[in-house]
Amino acid sequence: MPHHEELVEKIEELQEEIAQLRQALVSHAVVDQAIGVVLALGGLRPDQGWEVLKTVSQRTNTKLRDVAQHVVRWPELRSLPPEIRPALRIALAEARAAHGGRSLIRQEQRCKAYGRARSGKSE
Repeated sequence: MPHHEELVEKIEELQEEIAQLRQALVSHAVVDQAIGVVLALGGLRPDQGWEVLKTVSQRTNTKLRDVAQHVVRWPELRSLPPEIRPALRIALAEARAAHGGRSLIRQEQRCKAYGRARSGKSE
């Protein structure tokens, strides 16, 4: 019977690995979408978009996939969590300064959105 127990254990391990791979696929898709939002917002290259998300994740102590979900839902919800908003703004500014980039959002639109965010209104 030890062989049966080993098989059961192996099946459980494989089922857990499948679940993790499925979650990774979903997370990967959300991260890719968030990179697209960051690229459009900051006028950056894809590798820079990844770095921006990673920086926000590290600075806010938030899982990268959670940061990505917030960024992807931002246009729909018209707001970001208060800890993510300033970290994203700073990371975008740093990426543009370090590597160059041109925001696809006009300066006056950013100023209006920033003013609404500072006053507590939706972004």
